[in-house]
Amino acid sequence: MGSEHYFSSQPSTPEVRRPLRVTLNGRDVTLATSGGIFSPDGVDKGTQVLLAGIPDPSAEGNLLDIGCGWGPIALTMALKSPGAQVYAVDVNERSLGLTRDNAATLGLGNVHAALPEAIDPELRFATIWSNPPIRIGKDELHALLLQWLPRLAPGGTAWLVVQKNLGSDSLQRWLDSALGEGFHVSRHSTAKSFRILKVARED
Repeated sequence: MGSEHYFSSQPSTPEVRRPLRVTLNGRDVTLATSGGIFSPDGVDKGTQVLLAGIPDPSAEGNLLDIGCGWGPIALTMALKSPGAQVYAVDVNERSLGLTRDNAATLGLGNVHAALPEAIDPELRFATIWSNPPIRIGKDELHALLLQWLPRLAPGGTAWLVVQKNLGSDSLQRWLDSALGEGFHVSRHSTAKSFRILKVARED
């Protein structure tokens, strides 16, 4: 899939929804998907590695999924932490619509899918999960991560999954330098050619 599709606010292809059977948080569900978004046919390998390899999100407070697609990360957060508010951001409005509708299908009233600029800039997040869009380019990726990671609440943690051959180690070094004092960036684990990076904010 070309980057035009899921990095565009309005994909050029028509939206044709179809059912998608997946397992989220151990639950078999049927949701909606469409072309013109990231990984429309299921939970991609990187997201699978992330969801299988990190601790549960904070049980309360605000949680964030950066680049939500049809919603697998945000929906999993909401299923695990029904007492928290989950914010799912994406530049692709088709993705946001799917995430909203998939949350409604699962009865998850604590999911808020919105464009980045629609999120209250004063919000701080106890947990951030993301399979960030590496292929948008280094400058755009860096700007995206610096938009959100500094908004971790004191004591909060972000978990990012990045393919090794797409620069996970250099991204780890850059994050450590760019975020500076008050943040600790480390490699949490490696699985199936992916690394999970942990970004922790001091209390």
